[in-house]
Amino acid sequence: MLKDERQQFILEELRGQRRVWVSDLSGRLGVSDATIRRDLRELEEAGQLRRAHGGAILVEPTRPELPVVRRMDEHRYLKELIGRATASLVKDGETVFISSGSSAAYVARHLVERTGLTVVTNAVNILDTFLSVDNVTVVMTGGMLRPSELSLIGHITESALREVRVDKVIFGVRAISAANGITNDYLPEVMTDRAIIQMAPELIIPADHTKLGKTCSAFVAPIECVATIVTDSGADPGIVDGIRARGIRVIVVEDDGVSGIRTLCLDKLSAN
Repeated sequence: MLKDERQQFILEELRGQRRVWVSDLSGRLGVSDATIRRDLRELEEAGQLRRAHGGAILVEPTRPELPVVRRMDEHRYLKELIGRATASLVKDGETVFISSGSSAAYVARHLVERTGLTVVTNAVNILDTFLSVDNVTVVMTGGMLRPSELSLIGHITESALREVRVDKVIFGVRAISAANGITNDYLPEVMTDRAIIQMAPELIIPADHTKLGKTCSAFVAPIECVATIVTDSGADPGIVDGIRARGIRVIVVEDDGVSGIRTLCLDKLSAN
């Protein structure tokens, strides 16, 4: 069997089973384990799968991401709820890093009334949120501008991040799952994402239900790096349970449309 035929067979098996094993594939295809590992590496580099211990896992395709300004209107009501709930986890006087992304931007909007807060960010839109706020100190990293995200990335950003210490990191994600952790679909941003996560004594991820259980082609960090995920009640209960089983706190913000439900939910969050 030619290499292209082997790799097509591997992808077909993945689509059916969602996971494949090196030993099983080598036996069925009559080639060495080393050959299968080489095929898996090439398919991973092409964004078709992600290698895992002893085999590989299917990468579920995600649609191209809109620029952050346009994403602010996607699931706006849910992001507003998630933003309020996530902001309730930040205390006055703390130093918090807020990343780029629409969900993180909603969190920032609910922190403008805080006292003694220091915000570190690599996102131009987050900076803009606090420009006229006197009671919040803002620290902006340098770096290369990624226009679609209004974010600063690259080695200058990563160097700046090593010079600051924060209490919490609010980190927007493209995709997150129990099996594949945090993933991204923009390779030049991965090292900056990792630098942000590495500085986090407590990593909090605001993510609406469309981000959960999904995987992009570029691995950023394992799920175990996360302390808390704040999501909405549209999240698949099975996905939520799977993440909680990995020791991650998952806060589900609920609102059935009845006045007072959101306030009750947020009061419970603040008490935890």
